[in-house]
Amino acid sequence: MISTANLMEVMQIINSSHSDPHHILGLHEIEYKNIKCLVIRVFNPQAKSVFIIDDKNKNFKIELEKIHVDGFFEKVISERDKWFSYKLSFEGFDGAVWESYDPYSFPPQISSMDLYLFGQGTHYEIADKLGAHPKVVNGVSGTAFGVWAPNAARVSIIGDFNNWDGRRNQMRVLENSGIWEIFIPHLKELEHYKIEIRTLHKDIIEKSDPYGNFFELRPSKSALIFDINNYNWKDKKWLADRAENNPLDNAMSIYEVHLGTWKRKVEEDNRFLSYAELADMLIPYVKKMGYTHIELMGISEYPFDGSWGYQVTGYFAPTSRYGNPKEFMEFVDKFHQNEIGVLLDWVPAHFPKDAHGLAKFDGTALYEHEDPKKGEHPHWGTLIFNYGRNEVKNFLIANALFWIEKFHIDGLRVDAVASMLYLDYGKNDGEWIPNMYGSRENLEAVEFLKHMNSIINKKHQNVLMIAEESTAWPAVSRSADENGLGFNLKWNMGWMNDFLSYISKDPVHRKYHHGELTFSMVYAYTEKFALVLSHDEVVHGKGSMINKMPGDTWQKFANLRLSYGYMFTHPGKKLLFMGNDIAQYAEWNDENSLDWHLLENTNNKNLNSYVADLNAVYKKQNALWAYDFDERGFEWISCNDYEKSMISYIRKGKSKEDMLIIICNFTPVPLLAHKSGVPFAGELFEIFNSDDIKYGGGGIVNGNVITTAEEKDWDGRKNSVTLQVPPLGITILKYLKFN
Repeated sequence: MISTANLMEVMQIINSSHSDPHHILGLHEIEYKNIKCLVIRVFNPQAKSVFIIDDKNKNFKIELEKIHVDGFFEKVISERDKWFSYKLSFEGFDGAVWESYDPYSFPPQISSMDLYLFGQGTHYEIADKLGAHPKVVNGVSGTAFGVWAPNAARVSIIGDFNNWDGRRNQMRVLENSGIWEIFIPHLKELEHYKIEIRTLHKDIIEKSDPYGNFFELRPSKSALIFDINNYNWKDKKWLADRAENNPLDNAMSIYEVHLGTWKRKVEEDNRFLSYAELADMLIPYVKKMGYTHIELMGISEYPFDGSWGYQVTGYFAPTSRYGNPKEFMEFVDKFHQNEIGVLLDWVPAHFPKDAHGLAKFDGTALYEHEDPKKGEHPHWGTLIFNYGRNEVKNFLIANALFWIEKFHIDGLRVDAVASMLYLDYGKNDGEWIPNMYGSRENLEAVEFLKHMNSIINKKHQNVLMIAEESTAWPAVSRSADENGLGFNLKWNMGWMNDFLSYISKDPVHRKYHHGELTFSMVYAYTEKFALVLSHDEVVHGKGSMINKMPGDTWQKFANLRLSYGYMFTHPGKKLLFMGNDIAQYAEWNDENSLDWHLLENTNNKNLNSYVADLNAVYKKQNALWAYDFDERGFEWISCNDYEKSMISYIRKGKSKEDMLIIICNFTPVPLLAHKSGVPFAGELFEIFNSDDIKYGGGGIVNGNVITTAEEKDWDGRKNSVTLQVPPLGITILKYLKFN
């Protein structure tokens, strides 16, 4: 029998190569033999027979005729000429019978305006349209799917519901957008699915949904339908307070965490903790330690544990290693209810070549560049996003907003910004292509970053965008209006490298490297900096923080206390990686829990208490954070005493009474009558000393009020104090009264 449709189009449906199957399949009004009537067409290779049933009149049931052996069915309904709501009844070759609404009877769920904005790169809510979204259409429950694959010959949704047969749920492409869509009735949450693509070269490939919200646990690659829109948030007060209070104007002490190794259930085959278990354990620890924020490594779904989450395949899905998306929402919600901010590491710089991911998504270089000189990171084995393509920029900006809006994230730490800014990053001569001006800057990436940050800063006041940027690129943390990149904070990699180089040296040699200790203040106010001792500093043979310290056990712990004291009194926000605050001896291992048993040791327990107390002092004393990014907040007392490896400085707060005097001794020699210049006459008292016996120190502290004396030209000041300065120690003084 011959179909009423064009034979070539029928064969395209059968061969799964039609770009608009809705044009052929479903119920259509036609003129047949000079009569206005209806025709129903169905393609299902697994059906023996198919019936159409009027949804409102069950007595109207007509069997379709099989006009092609591969499963193409058709029936002209001459007694009707107006479209009506209907169901299909199928009988399989195995005798199974089932009913379903016809996917090809539903209108597009993506509008022309959606297509236009996405093509312009400005559809910031595109994640509500692309991907898989449970919804009700014309009174029928199901799931709407949308996929961007402009160079595909055919796109289908495959899953258990259609026996993973790409011929069953072929999608239609909308206008000239390259977006394919279909609404599949009856599909509910937790159905497994993938995207099957027929390329222009007739290859059949399977891909994970780029906008998928939930994925099977690796090594499986299927997405799961999941509704992320009906979680009942309880953090209204936190969000309101955040909108009113810029975190950059307050104390900010960040605890960097890898959820998979913070703690594990060793007794249960060393399994991961769930999001719920982690919240129950992590929140009390963070509160006890006094951190204001946590920063989570690698939450977006990723296939390889050893990438730590920095080679992402599921940008719109929290990893299923620890639970489902709503459980992650509850995790964030509980932190907010306990007044702890949650930051995420975010990776717009590159993505892996895994076959199921973004690479060659529709058979062509879609998210990446075709030319490997522009599109690959040779030393990482990953692909670089094409920042010049509107749809790719839209994907990334919408993703950043997705985490902020759907998961209430308080900020994103953008990974590997330097690799985005420079076309020759990690490449040798001949491996990269200069920009239009013949230089190495990636102009498209620069504009992308400016655009993204301006949108986020405009839409979400006081949500932080933090750059991990390791070069001297100017104005990273200035707004685009000031010709900056628009980030709110920049990791101070220069301080980190210089200070770790300095502190790891034997104290006898430190006087020859004094500049590594003080140079950071030369450029401290060129950016809004965060001082970081992150996971990158305790892996790959770099040694743990405690084992970077020279000397015997006592000296190692004294050096570490001094290091953290100096860090927390230096201008800039703070970040410590987990394990740093328990003085873990081993480097971080991404396969095991932290060595929490170390807290049974006196030295480690004391160090842990020291960090908690240091956080408490830091948060209480506004001089340590009120002017982090303003020269008014810092003043050297002595920065040139390299012979003694000593430095002293003033941190200034909101009032004269808030100011602090900080004195650091980077040698193991105690100074029992050290004289230091001070800005005013009066009386001072010691509010913190790293050599306190309770921290494992030697007890060289200043227990009495210290009265100033008048001296001529001591550290260039007419007032001075004489006090005890501990070996490898820091002491913090505050005025009790001014004369």
